[in-house]
This record gives sequence, C-alpha cells and structure tokens, in this order.
Amino acid sequence: MVYPRFFCKGFRVLTKAIVRPPAPNFAEGLTTANLGAPDYERALAQHDAYCQTLRQCGLKVITLEPDPLYPDSTFVEDTAVLTHKCTVLTRPGAESRSGEVESMREVLVDFFPPPGQIQSPGTMDGGDICEAGNHFFIGISERTNEAGASQLAQLLAPFGYTSSFVDIRGLSGTESVPGALATGSRLLHLKSGLAFVGENRLAVIEALGDRPEVVDYDLVRVNDDETYAANCIRVNDHVLVASGFPTLERNLQAVGYQTIALEMSEFQKMDGGLSCLSLRF
Repeated sequence: MVYPRFFCKGFRVLTKAIVRPPAPNFAEGLTTANLGAPDYERALAQHDAYCQTLRQCGLKVITLEPDPLYPDSTFVEDTAVLTHKCTVLTRPGAESRSGEVESMREVLVDFFPPPGQIQSPGTMDGGDICEAGNHFFIGISERTNEAGASQLAQLLAPFGYTSSFVDIRGLSGTESVPGALATGSRLLHLKSGLAFVGENRLAVIEALGDRPEVVDYDLVRVNDDETYAANCIRVNDHVLVASGFPTLERNLQAVGYQTIALEMSEFQKMDGGLSCLSLRF
C-alpha cells in the first residue's frame, strides 16, 4: 500500500532515502544502552520494515551494501547533513566511524554538488543536527564539539539557513529510561531528545522543553518514561515513531499527524533510533 500524499506545511517534501542494512558484526558497534546484544536476523527484519515504510511514504530507497568494516555503518545519518540547497559531510566524534564518511561521499556525488566538510579540530555527528525549516538546531554533545558546530553554521549561512547551538552535555532526565539513546545521564545526540515534525512543531523531551532555543515552537512533550520515542521522523505526510510508546503517538495524532509505529528494539540496543537509519532528501 502507498499512503496518500498531502501538502506538508513547514516541511520539505522528501523523495529519496539512503540506507545501509546492518552488517553481520552489527553487535560489535558502539553502544551504551546496556540492553543486551542485538539479534542480527531480527535487526535485518526491522530494517526491511523500515525501508518498506519509507517506500510507502513515497520515497525511492537507495540501499547500500552492508559494510562489516564499520559495525555502526547502518546509522548512515551520522555521515552527512543533506539540505535542498547544500550538503555537508561530517567528521564523526567516534574515531572508529571516520571511514564511513568517505564511503558516503562516493554515494552522494550522484545526487549533489561537491559537499562541504567538517574539518579538524571540529567533530560532528549527523544525529546532532535537527533541520527545522530554514533553521538548524546544532547539538553540542559527546560527539559534536563547538568547533564542528561553528563550522556547520558557517557552511549553512550562505544558503540562507540560520542556526542555534543546543548544549546537551550533562543533560539529565534520562537516568531511569533504559536505552534512551543516552550515555549515563547524558543524551548521546540532540535528536535523541528533539525532532522537528513540521508546522512549527517539535517533539521534545521534558529536559529540553523549557530551553530558550525552543521557546518559539509549538511543543509535543515526550514523557520521561517514553524518552526513546522522541527520536521520531516526519516523512512527507506521516510521522514514524518507535512502537511501544503509546502516549507520544496519541499526542501526535491529537494535533493532526498520521503516525506509523515501527519495531526498533534491536537498534535501540545499539543506541540507534529511527532518524539514524537513513539520509532523507
């Protein structure tokens, strides 16, 4: 089934997505979740369902080969920031992931002009970058430093994009939520706790809900016991959410969104969420 298309006010229409299925050594990747090792076959099934849903929402899915050289490489979002005006390759904060960027460069050349790139001493993961219309929230985190954030803001500015920095280092409020995409009491990435869903609206965890950076937005607050679900994604006329978090799903539906719930248990075990699994453009 292909879902019907409607006008996406405040959110650019997406037509393509780049994905990479997890490699057989997926369980050897980085994680802080303490939820046990992922089941590889189940991860493949969940990834396939994710890709099928992207297609149902109107996207052409470009599927790359699994890459066992980089166990985290299924999380393609961290390698690049894609806009309809420019592209920026990242410089991941985890050294073990640096080779993923060069691999993605070879893919993006078929779709975009030559990209900008974050340079040393800057570090940046795509999971820290939240596009909200013509504005970008840039997370300062364990993986994205001030130098990387400043470089990205400078690269975006000539194209008319504005930016604000959101420092999430030491952010508390997730200690009691297993697998909340957090490092101890700290969010791993900004998009672990914040998502732009169009119509000037953010889904946001309680720990970010009173920050000055989000004061001009309408907020769908994510309860502390559903923190993992904050990593939801708008894909044209639908919002994809992790299954098992009914309160957020009801709250999104209450303000007019059509939601699709997807099983994400095996990616949650590896600190991954819905946004991590694709580059959408």
